[in-house]
Amino acid sequence: MFSRRKLIISAVIAAGAGSGTGAALAQAYPNKPVRLVVPFPAGGATDIFARVLSQKVGEKLGTAIVVENRPGAGGAIGSDVVAKAPADGYTLLLATSSTHSIGPALTSRLPYDTVRDFTPISHVGNAPSIMLVPNSSPAKTLKEWIDYAKKNPGKLNYASSGPGTIVQLTAELFKSQAGVFMVHIPYKGTALAIPDLVSGKVDVLFDSLPTGLPHVREGRLRALAVTSAKRTAMAPELPAIAEVLPGYESNTWFGLYGPKALPADIVARVNAAVNQSLADPEVKDKLARLGIEPVGSTPAQLAQMVAADAAKWRAIIVERKITGE
Repeated sequence: MFSRRKLIISAVIAAGAGSGTGAALAQAYPNKPVRLVVPFPAGGATDIFARVLSQKVGEKLGTAIVVENRPGAGGAIGSDVVAKAPADGYTLLLATSSTHSIGPALTSRLPYDTVRDFTPISHVGNAPSIMLVPNSSPAKTLKEWIDYAKKNPGKLNYASSGPGTIVQLTAELFKSQAGVFMVHIPYKGTALAIPDLVSGKVDVLFDSLPTGLPHVREGRLRALAVTSAKRTAMAPELPAIAEVLPGYESNTWFGLYGPKALPADIVARVNAAVNQSLADPEVKDKLARLGIEPVGSTPAQLAQMVAADAAKWRAIIVERKITGE
């Protein structure tokens, strides 16, 4: 009798433990350091952003957040690490427009599905670009530049950081909406294009705001506009391209993701810590110096934003026959 009763009690306890595993996991979270995978090299904008954000989010969660760089294949290697990680909240991904909007549109050979294999947590930031031209350019304003380009079809060129990059797509989106033609000259990074832009060998470059703006402040280049939907606090004197071309917008966005099937309680806890951190004055100041505008969102808002962004870039990639090679 005693053995039978003991077995029944054990079975009930086991069943209860099994049904509450997810809740128990969320309740105990986090009880060890969290790994934040950055799918790009150390020292880049995504990496620096991750380190600024991780320190404050770690404080909010009460644990250390360790940034781990897993670069390669345009961000696919690091993203795949997170896609295949346990859904326990201890491995997260700082994704970008390159990994979740542009990459899937350029190739069907990714080892994961950007929608099916990840859990969205929060849209954490945007980094607009700046439209740069040589000081020798006859155009002093964006409208003057567009008029000049239309009068000189096929004579102008633009630099990029390589085929299929956000820099090229930003320029191609501009060409499409402005109705101008420019020849693409790819470089292995925008820094390598700057000397040719200064000398006038290159006519235009859409560089990231934090790396491009110093050249303007130093008088080496002229800035015509920024690519965000509205003017940015980092350079409020510069108009948004959308002021001349309504609806134009190009940002490198940053979003926090977990593996698929991440428990809702963990998602909510991380989301709250992230959004609170992005509102912190110290974090906002550090990000402003990086040219990054903090956002903060619900998981659903991140998913919706990425879906719209991916559709936009997919249309440009198809229209312009862009490849990653």
